[in-house]
Amino acid sequence: MSDSHKRVLVTGATGFIGANLARRLVLDKHDVHLLVRPADARWRIDPIAGRVHLHEVTLHDQQRVEEIVKAIDPQWVFHLAAYGSYSSQRDVQTIVATNYNGTVNLVEACLQTGFEAFVNAGSSSEYGHQDHAPSELELTEPNSHYAATKAAATLYCRFTAKQTNRRLSTLRLYSVFGPWEDPTRLLPTLMIYGMRGELPHLVAPTIARDYVYVDDAVDAFILNAQTPTDDPGAVFNVGSGVQTSLDQLVQLVREQLNVNAEPEWGSMPDRDWDTDVWVSDPTGIRAALGWKPAHDLEDGLREFATWIKSDEKIRRHYATSRALPQ
Repeated sequence: MSDSHKRVLVTGATGFIGANLARRLVLDKHDVHLLVRPADARWRIDPIAGRVHLHEVTLHDQQRVEEIVKAIDPQWVFHLAAYGSYSSQRDVQTIVATNYNGTVNLVEACLQTGFEAFVNAGSSSEYGHQDHAPSELELTEPNSHYAATKAAATLYCRFTAKQTNRRLSTLRLYSVFGPWEDPTRLLPTLMIYGMRGELPHLVAPTIARDYVYVDDAVDAFILNAQTPTDDPGAVFNVGSGVQTSLDQLVQLVREQLNVNAEPEWGSMPDRDWDTDVWVSDPTGIRAALGWKPAHDLEDGLREFATWIKSDEKIRRHYATSRALPQ
């Protein structure tokens, strides 16, 4: 294996961002190993199954995790496995076991073998509800059990990095969207309805997010692994630095897909996590890694729509999701 090609371990690759990352690593000709739970749905990684190594394990099983990590001896580790980011995932014990205990088990196993870089997927929800774009140096105020465990995992990784002088960084992701996203999420729902000339039920038009196209998020993970920084436990916000209201987002989708239907604001109740302010401060990652999104929201929406339309099997999968009209 050449110096540019790495043995890579990825957790959470059956999920949205992890599946996109796994694809990029395969295209870049790395030796890719995916840790997957036996019960995970694998529709996202089935097309690349013959080009990766699959290892069935739950991160709760410390002994088995240690055995697999020792056998792989990875140079890069990308940890994206998580539970609790969906409203249906409410069991607190599972949230803690996956997001915190699972992270500890994986990190401790990797410390035994050594590694060049370990990149942990954090969450913008670690900051909680803010009235501004928080920097990585600000106190976190998690707004859910999920957010609290992600913040705890970030602190654990940061302390362990300082203690061991190993590169254990965290990327706090904002609202990532694009191919392979869960069909029940907002943007896929808008896309499928929009392709039918319709709009779904909507919350208040002022609800806002900082949207990041998934290819740009994947760039951040890989760039983080490739680039040593002065701080081995660095934490970086991965966002555009631009806030988009739901009103603006719906208007973009209507323009791109020629949707004549008018939005019915408030036809869906606001959720606990909805807020009028949700925007990143990406100053740190731009300064340290030179990262910034290559896609603006309009570009990302266009590519996402093209991807859904280009594959009949994918389009049917999204269109027949139980959250969408049959």
